[in-house]
Amino acid sequence: MQTRVLTGITTTGTPHLGNYVGAIRPAIAASHDAGVDAFYFMADYHALIKSDQPARIERSRLEIAATWLACGLDPARVTFYRQSDIPEIPELTWLLTCVTSKGLLNRAHAYKAAVDRNVAEGEDSDAGITAGLYMYPVLMAADILAFNANKVPVGRDQIQHIEMARDIAQRFNHLYGGTFFTLPEALIEEQVATLPGLDGRKMSKSYDNTIPLFEGGPKRLRETIMRIVTDSRAPGEAKSLDDSALFTLYQAFASRAETQVFGKALEDGMGWGEAKEILFERIEDDVAPMRERYDQLIARPGDIEDILVEGALKARSIAAPLVAQLRDAVGLRRMNTVAAPASKATAAKSDKMPRFASFREDDGAFRFRLFGAEGDELLLSRKFADPKQAGALRQRLQSLGGGQAQLDAEGLAYRLVVDGEPVAVSPAYADDTSRDAAMQALRAALDTLAAA
Repeated sequence: MQTRVLTGITTTGTPHLGNYVGAIRPAIAASHDAGVDAFYFMADYHALIKSDQPARIERSRLEIAATWLACGLDPARVTFYRQSDIPEIPELTWLLTCVTSKGLLNRAHAYKAAVDRNVAEGEDSDAGITAGLYMYPVLMAADILAFNANKVPVGRDQIQHIEMARDIAQRFNHLYGGTFFTLPEALIEEQVATLPGLDGRKMSKSYDNTIPLFEGGPKRLRETIMRIVTDSRAPGEAKSLDDSALFTLYQAFASRAETQVFGKALEDGMGWGEAKEILFERIEDDVAPMRERYDQLIARPGDIEDILVEGALKARSIAAPLVAQLRDAVGLRRMNTVAAPASKATAAKSDKMPRFASFREDDGAFRFRLFGAEGDELLLSRKFADPKQAGALRQRLQSLGGGQAQLDAEGLAYRLVVDGEPVAVSPAYADDTSRDAAMQALRAALDTLAAA
């Protein structure tokens, strides 16, 4: 059985060497695994959150598509498409928005960081923050859940978004009584290569220290490499490999044998100018054939368009039936589909109530969450080896009542203690006031459950 792996590429810039080594090259290599059903998409809706320059986004879409194809992405083997070509994604975003609690979005790292910057600068906490930034996690969840991806390769700073997608999927599944969504998992690549830029820091457009992959041809590549900052050690003096950006860059493209020869030459006193020439020639050996293909693709944008349209058809063949099923599930059925009248018991169940959501961890342990009536997560239980133990605790909590609950504040979170034993913890809140309000909400939820 294949594992569906999904990767998004934001279309706001021109790919550089760091993108190629850290993301493009390993992703294309992974797509050749017979056990992987690979989905690669250009996240142009996400780009609108970061940029309001239409020409930049338009050009970036062309350059990024051409880059991935020139670097060896096989559209016959994978599903390669533009996010904006899949109308099911914005529709699913709205369906998911309607089950996503505001409290969950308030805790998103990107939004909190923007708020913190505003507060630090003495601005209104939401100054300059768009609804697009605030809703980013829901759109990302829709990207993933539209295709029920099993794994999503992300950096550690993106793990929270995958966890949020899981929470949103669980909430939808629970509310509408089905297993509509697979719960995605973050795929953390611990060995992802991080290349140094011209100044020795991580290569990033944010630092303006990148080395172009194709832009400007070999002349631009050589000129940029010649600008790499080195120390003052003269020719004839031994060079340290541990802090040499040149050596790290060379190693990312060369074989082990080539790397050993280059490293020894540096230690034996090779001058930085000569080392930069050798680095340029080694990178150019790899890049030149891909650049030729890239230039051909850029010159024929219609060919790229055909590939993306075909990819969108493949993607929609999966997303469209799922969204049609979801429309039925939420009650957006066609008028010629007659639904049986809801019984009083069914109507009663549809009222908003606190609820438990049980799940099983990857290690086989059993846990549950308690959500408030509005969908805010109030508690996460400890792990249990036996599901009956988890069930027994749930029954205990349902009869406990808020007045009998022992809640201990721990920093910006709190824990629930039963019979002297910590059994569940809350999420971390933004401040003491938010935490205390959540504690009151938990007491109210336990009172509601006890009275039901």
